Amino acid sequence: MSEHIVPPSTYFAVWAALLILLGATIGLAYFPLGPLNVVAAITIAFAKAILIVLFFMQVKYKARMMAVFVCAGLFWLAIMFSLTMGDYMTRSWLPHPTEWVGEMPK
Repeated sequence: MSEHIVPPSTYFAVWAALLILLGATIGLAYFPLGPLNVVAAITIAFAKAILIVLFFMQVKYKARMMAVFVCAGLFWLAIMFSLTMGDYMTRSWLPHPTEWVGEMPK
């Protein structure tokens, strides 16, 4: 089984890109964009995650089947995040109990 040898310059370029994205994340914290701050921060985080998965986890140089499994994992993660956010966003829809309405256990 042959492995693809990545030149160190690629890793340095990805590392520099990650540092630039880190600087963008820090700089973004100082710009009041309102609700777009979250969208921009998530976009930057997604770009960082893609760089890490492609180059440091070497998915870019693996067979297409590996990319399919990585995409399936990311799809599953998206489902879990959407279910968690759905639960979190709808908690305010339920009434808050103000008093005990049942019998006390004996």
